Amino acid sequence: MIYDSPSHIYHSALPLCPSSSWLHEHYSTELLQEVKIIKGPPAEWEACFRTVSFDYVPQVLTYWNNTVVVGLGSHDHNITILNATTGSQISVLSGHTGWVRSLAFSPDGKFFVSGGDDKTIKLWDIQTGGVMDAFSHSSSVTSISVSLCCDRIVSGSWDGTISIWEVRTRCHSTIALAHNCKVTTVSLSPKDPQHLVSASEDGTIKHWNIGNHHIRLTYGGYHAAFSSQGTYSVSCEGRVITVQESDSGEIVAKLHSPADSFNNCCFSPDEKFVAGAANGTIYIWDITTPAPHPITTLVGHAGFISSLVFSSSLISASSDKTVKFWQASGLPTDPVTTSPIPTPLNSASVESANVQADDGIAISSDSAGVVRVWDISTGLCKASFVTPVKGKRDIQQISGRLIAVWYDWKTGAPGKVHVWDVEKGEAIWVLGQSWSRALDLKISGDGSQVFLLDYQSIQAWSIPTGEPMGEVKLKGKQPQGLIVNGSRVWLSYPEPTGHSSSDPGPMGWDFGVPDCPSIPPPNTFPDRPYFTLVDGTIQKHAGSSWVEDTVTGRQIFYLPKRLAMNSRVSHWDKQYLVLGHRSGEVLILDFSHVYPK
Repeated sequence: MIYDSPSHIYHSALPLCPSSSWLHEHYSTELLQEVKIIKGPPAEWEACFRTVSFDYVPQVLTYWNNTVVVGLGSHDHNITILNATTGSQISVLSGHTGWVRSLAFSPDGKFFVSGGDDKTIKLWDIQTGGVMDAFSHSSSVTSISVSLCCDRIVSGSWDGTISIWEVRTRCHSTIALAHNCKVTTVSLSPKDPQHLVSASEDGTIKHWNIGNHHIRLTYGGYHAAFSSQGTYSVSCEGRVITVQESDSGEIVAKLHSPADSFNNCCFSPDEKFVAGAANGTIYIWDITTPAPHPITTLVGHAGFISSLVFSSSLISASSDKTVKFWQASGLPTDPVTTSPIPTPLNSASVESANVQADDGIAISSDSAGVVRVWDISTGLCKASFVTPVKGKRDIQQISGRLIAVWYDWKTGAPGKVHVWDVEKGEAIWVLGQSWSRALDLKISGDGSQVFLLDYQSIQAWSIPTGEPMGEVKLKGKQPQGLIVNGSRVWLSYPEPTGHSSSDPGPMGWDFGVPDCPSIPPPNTFPDRPYFTLVDGTIQKHAGSSWVEDTVTGRQIFYLPKRLAMNSRVSHWDKQYLVLGHRSGEVLILDFSHVYPK
């Protein structure tokens, strides 16, 4: 409703909008202003229109198509993805084991590259949040650039070397001792794929032909970058920013700071403006005139500006633990004109989901093997991993680490249960085998056992030891899935067993006791019903979908079709229900206010 009817949203606020703003110009002819402000509204918006605060210092950032990627100086070594229009957090990606020092988007926006103190370079799929590939480096990675064709990555490191990586072949070459100390920036020309500019803490900037490692040009400076079309290069040394033609090296302009030395600089996407950060202040110049002149000064950061990028607005990261979005007077952009619809992070079908309310998280996995951990209090993605998860699976956080189990089955060959450490990306156990396709797979709530339901039996194994814990043979009606509480397991059926004429036999067993004795339904747990989603599209009551207690058959809550269609459901954990959709959407439902009496 908000997206389709913006006029109604802005009606009461329009009189307070600056007269020169996009909002005022666009809607003043559509809305009748019942209130006129005689004195008060500013002529312009404030330059900083959004501030995003972090718990740790943002070290570096990069931007592409409404998506901002931020590398934080934190002990969890995460990468945060933000929506550039709203400033909201889209996801948090984990994978590095050291601080993330460098980030760069591919020109086509399909992936971004990160490097850090763990001496690795990682390629991230922006749609799934998964790691596509990784390269090992000789030292901490301090800077990264991706070629225009997205087939080459250049990286600079702490030991002064520059490495060139071929993405498809994984071949790589190194310019040894390219600089005498830490490489601060590397930038590949968008115009000439063989042209590279690098800068270092040794106070030199070098232009390279990376085909033969020949130096084209050398001069003083500590930071350098190309313009978006490769027409110019910009560098900063002390209190001076120098703009040069890329091919000839001819100086176009020298731009000066009135006080502090510049620590980084960049071009606007249209190559008309240059921005430079000196300590906590940003200066912007118009370089299109014969005499380049300053157009604005941006003040607002309380700390050193560590990273600066130009997009539809100007974005800066600072040691004051904030990322700020700026709309400077004179720039041909407006933050409101940017599409409010964020780039989707995932689109693969969600194949499993569960909730661990005691840990405050929900976990989902999709058909692409991407595992995500969600904060159930905020709905934000806390971490994302790529695993070789296939078929039926379950994923839980056990003793502080993510453990995935899945059943790998192919026609004509026995299937096996795999137990996998998600964060380390390595197998813990490969358990047993079955000649029948898995119907369900569950990890016990305490994380000690894994249960497999197939057409013939229920089997259990110990996760710590990999040893079998028991097996029971099934008869009668085919069950739908498993209900697990500790070592006790019950069967759930497509409809309550009381509605069926065929006796399914025992419904529950205790795998914590030798020989797995039968146990009654879990009616001793009235405070914890076991919910499942009944999808009306495949039931006899077509058109209706509801949440149902699988043990008693009680219908707890009806769901709108929009929520229920094509969804998969997690196990129930006292209060929350997680739905994963084929569209890739994950919904977390809080049932505390509709709990059955």
